[in-house]
Amino acid sequence: MAGHPRPLAPHIQIYRRQLTSVLSILHRLTGIGLAVGLLYLTCWLVAAARGADSFDRLQSFNGSIIGRLLLFGWTIAFFYHLLNGIRHLAWDAGWGFELPTVYRTGWAVLIGTAVLTLVAWIASYYQMGAF
Repeated sequence: MAGHPRPLAPHIQIYRRQLTSVLSILHRLTGIGLAVGLLYLTCWLVAAARGADSFDRLQSFNGSIIGRLLLFGWTIAFFYHLLNGIRHLAWDAGWGFELPTVYRTGWAVLIGTAVLTLVAWIASYYQMGAF
């Protein structure tokens, strides 16, 4: 027995990625991203409370490419976490456990995230008069 190595548990490299596992991991990551985004929102509110100079500096960063990418990513995280959270609430109610339904709702979350993110950004640009 001492000369025989123990069998290894199946490793992540053996399995092909599945939509369900990817969506589960993304749900956790977007939750972390939203928490970090709330810290940034707090900084934005503090800058607004400190006065026009502080607020203008932060708004300048928000208008930069990096700032806009961060805000865009936070928007994606928000809508993904929202829609996938609704999906989880349906599961808590006992609906949607059939495998075809799981995949349909998973794809609906991804498509809904893309659509809502684009609609939100287009609406904000329209509101600012950029279009």
